[in-house]
Amino acid sequence: MCGIVGLIAGQLTAEDSQRVESMLVKQRHRGPDSCEFQILDDQSVLGHNRLSIIDLSEAANQPFFSSNKRFCIVFNGEIYNYIELKEELRPYYTFTTQSDTEVLLAAFITWGDAMLDRLIGMFAFAIYDRQTKELLVARDRFGVKPFYYTQTSKGEFIFASEIKAIHAAGVEKVRNEVMWSGYLVKGLYQYENQTFWEGILQLRAGHFMRFKVDAPPESIQQSRWYDFVGNVEALQADSEVAERSETAHLAHYKSLLEESIALRFRSDVPVGFNLSGGLDSSLLLSLVDELKPDTPVEGFTFYCNDPRYDELPWVEGLVAEKNKPLNRVLMQAEDVPDLSDTVMHFQDEPYGGIPTLAYSKIFQQARAKGTIVLLDGQGMDEAWAGYDYYHRTSDSIVQGVKKSPVKPEVLKKEFSNKAMGIVYPTPFEDDLLNKQYRDLFYTKIPRALRFNDRISMMHSTELREPFLDHRLVEYAFALPLEMKVKDGSTKWGLRKLAKGYIKNDLILAPKRPLQTPQREWLTEDLIDWIEGEVKKLTSHPWFNATKLSQCWADFKKSEKENTFFLWQWLSVKSDA
Repeated sequence: MCGIVGLIAGQLTAEDSQRVESMLVKQRHRGPDSCEFQILDDQSVLGHNRLSIIDLSEAANQPFFSSNKRFCIVFNGEIYNYIELKEELRPYYTFTTQSDTEVLLAAFITWGDAMLDRLIGMFAFAIYDRQTKELLVARDRFGVKPFYYTQTSKGEFIFASEIKAIHAAGVEKVRNEVMWSGYLVKGLYQYENQTFWEGILQLRAGHFMRFKVDAPPESIQQSRWYDFVGNVEALQADSEVAERSETAHLAHYKSLLEESIALRFRSDVPVGFNLSGGLDSSLLLSLVDELKPDTPVEGFTFYCNDPRYDELPWVEGLVAEKNKPLNRVLMQAEDVPDLSDTVMHFQDEPYGGIPTLAYSKIFQQARAKGTIVLLDGQGMDEAWAGYDYYHRTSDSIVQGVKKSPVKPEVLKKEFSNKAMGIVYPTPFEDDLLNKQYRDLFYTKIPRALRFNDRISMMHSTELREPFLDHRLVEYAFALPLEMKVKDGSTKWGLRKLAKGYIKNDLILAPKRPLQTPQREWLTEDLIDWIEGEVKKLTSHPWFNATKLSQCWADFKKSEKENTFFLWQWLSVKSDA
């Protein structure tokens, strides 16, 4: 996993090299093993921060050129099936490294844009053709790896893996008030290709852009390359798939699971995994143990010394049964004030509260122990309809909270009125599938992937999500509804599959919406800190000082069920 940058201009100047170097310095945490850039011609320069994972030699450093020097690539991510692709490509391309980067470039040279559908992995990359002066940029199916860009008034096209790197190129840092209003009024973290910063856009998941470097700005458009809906509908229409029994469905899904995890163990550095006490990470541990029964693969989990929230007893029971080493990472209330600001710097945009802070400490510990790659259990709930709100009328953005988690009444009307209206697409006939689709591409998964990419990369570690292998997600989406919800149990088929690995109490346990004592910490241990930050916001141009103060006073007298809005306020403060 790495960082990429690029600058395309009408005519490069001597100053542009310094700008690109500043961009690379700003995201050096994404790749401390190498930091290089190449001027390709009088209009284009590409740069790369390398975190060495596959082929640790200098020969695999980037920017990476084809043998004839016509094509140059900068690439962030992993192509897990690079070994299989390499065998297909040998008749057409002579390889000089063992890297997946060279395989990706060879695939493009051989198959063009069509190679995207052949890739199994997480990626954001740019390939420049020095002969035609054409640039191709693309992002993986679910947007695991980031890609941000801007088009300046001078006609420049600038891109990077992180927003802060684009600002380091001299792009003015101005808040996108439409996004900030949507966040504070509706709790939205993502809207189409917008970011929280004016003029900086993101390439959407499963999309690409291909254009000549001197193309007019209005002609540079995103195009979808990944047809998730079409793939799911094709599976649903496949008579062979439709005729499978529940047992056959689960057997096929299990084979996909095993292959996905095996592919994600391809690495030239140590691989570990994250654990909670839930079904999904328990299944991940079991499958890792099946794949690596005699290997001491390191496990990592966080705890807060609060039995109401900690999942440590369940985790310890699991790893003891599988005989895997466990690293316990303690998160405490006093860590929050300083760590919240640090994480905001690396996130660039609002993020998900104290659980995200706790999660960041896992990657810090993993890096300290030399475990550079971690596997995670993200994606099962969206694929298998595991969230309780899929099966009721409420669509609250915060689980476990009955009242509205946001407080738009404390905002000035002229600001709160800027919040965008959101209508999510409904491509499926089934309402449940549409809710899952929304969370996969518009709400839960995009924000979780962004949070997790930044907190892993802030410690120069790589995170891999085997449950987000597109073949797994598509197959689970296409399964009959009764395999997802049955006898009052969500993720029914997955629980049945897990019976061969996991003890009954974990298989039957409901999903726990809270993992840290955020409510107690923000309203008890850290109350003085919160009060000081609220007072600062009374002079902020977005807030009505009187209503903000009254809302805070009322909150202190209430049952304090919800603290989501407090974290929103802290996000505004942290970037002030």
